[in-house]
Amino acid sequence: MFSVIMRNPKFCKPFLERILGVKISRIEYPKSQETIDISADAKSVRLDLYVEDGSNTVYNIEMQTTENRNLPKRTRYYQGMIDLNILEKGDNYKDLKRSFIIFVCTFDLFGEGRHIYTFENRCIQNPALGLGDDTTKIILNTKGTMDDVTPEMKRLLDFIDGKEPEDDFTRELDEAVQSVRKNEKWRVNYMTLQMHYQEKYEQGIEQGIEQGIEQGNRQSALRMIEDGDLPLEKIAMYSGLTLEQVIELEKEMQPV
Repeated sequence: MFSVIMRNPKFCKPFLERILGVKISRIEYPKSQETIDISADAKSVRLDLYVEDGSNTVYNIEMQTTENRNLPKRTRYYQGMIDLNILEKGDNYKDLKRSFIIFVCTFDLFGEGRHIYTFENRCIQNPALGLGDDTTKIILNTKGTMDDVTPEMKRLLDFIDGKEPEDDFTRELDEAVQSVRKNEKWRVNYMTLQMHYQEKYEQGIEQGIEQGIEQGNRQSALRMIEDGDLPLEKIAMYSGLTLEQVIELEKEMQPV
């Protein structure tokens, strides 16, 4: 639901402006559930929200409602995948855009009571010296207790945490939430999408198990062929492979 509402620049733009404390000229091509899949062997990522502005900056916003200590590593991986997605082969590193990875959490990941934790790459020996790689990672905490954000930001985080809207923007967000909840077509599409993801996940597990079993069977057959003590029919029976597969393995092992 978060990504559906934030797909509308009417909400996405002021949302980002409150978080970052800056004015954004415009939001370009908001994309919901952006999937970045660099290669067949790499772990793909499905982003809640990925948008760009008119100033060569990209924003990835994620909603996190369950506590997960792997979030810092996730921000690192998301950053890398986004950069790979931006930079085409042969491009110069200077073409990398400024990026913000933002996680909106309904829990305090670091336990310091802050509403906002902002991270940039800086020199350990001289913290005033920034690396200048134009990457920023922000972890928001709706349960913060410090007086460390603007009143507008505090009202936004309180609303996300389940409290009643207290200003025009959060009231508009609340109306959008209620509208989406009443939208039967959206609910059907959402459930269909979730079922699709679940099916893909289960298929991936099944394929992984099948591939693992087949690989194990091949390794067993290879060892038995190397020993040379059993006829190929027995190797097929013991390894779980077909006789044709065992014969093919034997051919592969023969010197060229």
